[in-house]
Amino acid sequence: MPFNKANNIVGWVVFGLATLVYGLTLEETASYWDCGEFIAVSYKLMVPHPPGAPFFLLLGRMFSFLAFGDQTQVAFWINMLSVLASGFTILFLFWSITLLGRKLLKTAEDALSANQLIALMASGLVGALAYTFSDSFWFSAVEAEVYAMSSFFTAFVFWAILKWELIEDESDANKWLILIAYMMGLSIGVHLLNLVTIPALALIYYFKKSEAVTKRGIVTTLAAAGAIIILIMVVIIPGLPSIAGSFEVFFINSIGLPFGSGIIIFALLFIGAIVFGIYYTAKKQKVLWNTAMLCLTFILIGYASYAIALIRSSYDPPIDQNDPENIISFVSYLKREQYGNRPLFRGPYFDASLVKQERGAPVYIKGEDKYEIADYKVKSIHDPSRSTIMPRAYSTDPNHIRRYREIMGLGSNEVPTFSDNLVYMFRHQMGKMYWRYFLWNFVGRESDIQDASWLGPFEAMQDVPPSIKNNPGRNAYFAIPLLLGIIGLLFQYRKDPKNFAVVILLFFLTGLGLILYLNSPPIEPRERDYIYAGSYYAYAIWIGFSVLALFTLLSNVFKEKKFAVGLAAAIGLIAPILMGTQNWDDHDRSDRFFSVDSAKNFLASCTDNAILFTGGDNDTFPLWYAQDVEGFRTDMRVVVLSYFNTDWYINQMTRPAYESAAFPFSLEPKDYQQGGPNDYLPYVENPNITGAIDLRQYLSLIKQGHRALVVPTSVSTYHAVPSRTLFLDVDKEAVLAKGIVPKNKESRIVDRMYFQVRGSGLEKKDLMILDLIANGNWDRPLYFNNTSKQGININLDRYLIQEGNAFRLLPIENPNPQNDFVNTDIMYDNLMNNFHFRGLNNEDAYFSEDYRNFVLNHRSSFNTLAEALIDEGQLQKAREVALKSLEIMPDSAIPYDYSATRTVDILFQVGEKDKAVAIAEALGRKADEELEYYLDRNISLGFEVQKNMIILNDLGRTLNRFGEAEMAVNFNDAFQEHSVRLGVSNSRR
Repeated sequence: MPFNKANNIVGWVVFGLATLVYGLTLEETASYWDCGEFIAVSYKLMVPHPPGAPFFLLLGRMFSFLAFGDQTQVAFWINMLSVLASGFTILFLFWSITLLGRKLLKTAEDALSANQLIALMASGLVGALAYTFSDSFWFSAVEAEVYAMSSFFTAFVFWAILKWELIEDESDANKWLILIAYMMGLSIGVHLLNLVTIPALALIYYFKKSEAVTKRGIVTTLAAAGAIIILIMVVIIPGLPSIAGSFEVFFINSIGLPFGSGIIIFALLFIGAIVFGIYYTAKKQKVLWNTAMLCLTFILIGYASYAIALIRSSYDPPIDQNDPENIISFVSYLKREQYGNRPLFRGPYFDASLVKQERGAPVYIKGEDKYEIADYKVKSIHDPSRSTIMPRAYSTDPNHIRRYREIMGLGSNEVPTFSDNLVYMFRHQMGKMYWRYFLWNFVGRESDIQDASWLGPFEAMQDVPPSIKNNPGRNAYFAIPLLLGIIGLLFQYRKDPKNFAVVILLFFLTGLGLILYLNSPPIEPRERDYIYAGSYYAYAIWIGFSVLALFTLLSNVFKEKKFAVGLAAAIGLIAPILMGTQNWDDHDRSDRFFSVDSAKNFLASCTDNAILFTGGDNDTFPLWYAQDVEGFRTDMRVVVLSYFNTDWYINQMTRPAYESAAFPFSLEPKDYQQGGPNDYLPYVENPNITGAIDLRQYLSLIKQGHRALVVPTSVSTYHAVPSRTLFLDVDKEAVLAKGIVPKNKESRIVDRMYFQVRGSGLEKKDLMILDLIANGNWDRPLYFNNTSKQGININLDRYLIQEGNAFRLLPIENPNPQNDFVNTDIMYDNLMNNFHFRGLNNEDAYFSEDYRNFVLNHRSSFNTLAEALIDEGQLQKAREVALKSLEIMPDSAIPYDYSATRTVDILFQVGEKDKAVAIAEALGRKADEELEYYLDRNISLGFEVQKNMIILNDLGRTLNRFGEAEMAVNFNDAFQEHSVRLGVSNSRR
């Protein structure tokens, strides 16, 4: 069979197999993290977080049509976009391996023997399937995130440059270069990761075009590739809109033309220059420059997908992040300015003192008839003696500083040096944040718990406790994929050093190169292995080449070539088979829905027309999905605290959204304008003020810009908070008339509410919350979840009452803020009748750590309700609540966590002694076994150790209190034994 025919047939078979695998293990709804946001904004073409992914949204919108109006199927079909993108990634990987593999065999296409052809197809099959079943890529392949499609673009352009290399006719070859440029442009509208492949592509171009390869030629080529990346990332993506913005400001502010004139003039000039460049280079027969101009043009055509952000933002959709509806805000959106910058070439150490702040470039906003200066960018000047080249440990966040010191081994007063800077880079950024992930994919993974280590072949064969052994994320490959990859790497290095340089450059740039560029902080909210999937893609090429290496070796041992190729293929297939069988259980996301159900439960916790404040990605994005896609509880508004510090987001709250009315703010846009005096309100002690101040009076002074509040700084002025306590008078009769306070809590209504300022002052979000409280007249219910009530700088705890998974703010005081304050009637109805718990009793479903954390949250809510009912003497209801929790979230499906120690206590109190003892015995044994395992192996999973110690301690006290003395003694003894060992470990540190 000819090579091309075999290559096409086997390639499409591999595509079908990969697509089938991903389709079978697909998440059927919106999973946690950014997926809920991407599905929602794709469905209605809204504006996601910067810098956006407009081309992904366009394709997602098209795929959502396949739901045929069934809103519950929208997520499934947008997830299918990632499935297909991933399947095509595997297809192009297969074809790339076979194209490169032909060069290793050093045989012309039409001269390949049957055995060589089989070896070549087996090589592509093994490498492609190894990547198909790799941990990180499989994770992204089954959810609606941008990384699967980004991988597709990487795979396509790499394959396309290999195809270009084979074409002799320059005219036809240049068409492939233009196609590559167009795909690069489209990829900008998905993710910028694709751009790091440019140096590897440039090397292939250089090797083909150059008759003699020299070091100077390679350096020049890589420098040119770097210049192309800079051109795209600096000049094209933010640069062109920035220049357009400068034109706009000049022609409107200086010339007096209407809004939009400057952009039109710039567009005409720029497009004219492009057209002239193409015409001139064609007329003068400058083929190289004409091709370059056409490539630039097609990059810009692909990049034009970003016009969607401008167009859709102008319609003020419910999700409209950064509000990029004009050129000024659009540039800020593209530059991700809200996230700040990380120093790369030179910057301060984390302990460098701030010397001064200088006013930088002006920040414009659109006014009535011109662009007005709203603020100035601030440039911070640090102590130059505490600056360094290539700064890695730069963050001044206190939690980050603490972690820097732990990683570097520094005491609290020790000064970090450049060598400590390098220790952090090699130990944490490269070691933990790259090589650990790399070994996860090709050696084995200890568990699915965050910060888990890789699993070596010897550790994989050791006896471990059942709870650790049965963790679906414990995957052992016995380093077989790693070893095969090394064999393939060495084989390519010896047989084809030019293309070895290409692959290893791709491997470096998409792995360690990204590590150097991203300069990650020491603490991340989740694992980041998916970022470096391109590096694992390159390594999968070498895994494929191992088949050719083994075939070459075995051909010298066995006379029968068929046996040699069969044995080489069989050995190679061990890797993907092992990876597939080990990874299936923790990558099968079918039959789980709690990401959406938990979001609905947060929304269902709130009464009609409520405002719910949230604090993080996982308690926000799934809620957006539930509202914007499935239309659940669109009468209420979800407010993200971190966004609530921005004027654009506050402005959005002043508009209705679905059935949710606009917010009743008293503060006007000038009072919360970005860069104004209310961005941050520091506490400044005023000798003339003693005690609390009236909240309404304080807000009135804020609106007046009263000079008594003004605190000048070197670059701007701020309004101060002159007291740590603010008060709000309450009209008790009006509150009673509204019927918002539970009957059994009416005696707790207060005449005056006191709000304590936490920390060093208030942020804008705190000011806006106080404004809502002061001016809402208790007509608009305000709710907080666990993260948001901890994320504000006002202590509201004494006035929060739990009604489900959310806490409602009411003018009633908890007599003991350390204990839960519960509206038992509403919370009982919510948990028992209104909440959703699909599939949590499915023992065959896989629930990752994100799911388990939200199950913990719900188990805690059940426990809180049951304890409150016991306090009210409603033992039968408390028993029903406790048993319901065990029924819908059983240990057999989702193992009990440390919240179960409270469940044990409750079960004893409601007369379910047998269940309490059984749970206590299983929970305590598991905690003891896990502690023994972690401490024996000195495994650094601090939270896992901590929570198991809490379990043993709490169980010991509970069992002792209810007469189970023997079991209590056992757990207390285990607790003491592990405490001693932890003490020894701590003293060694």
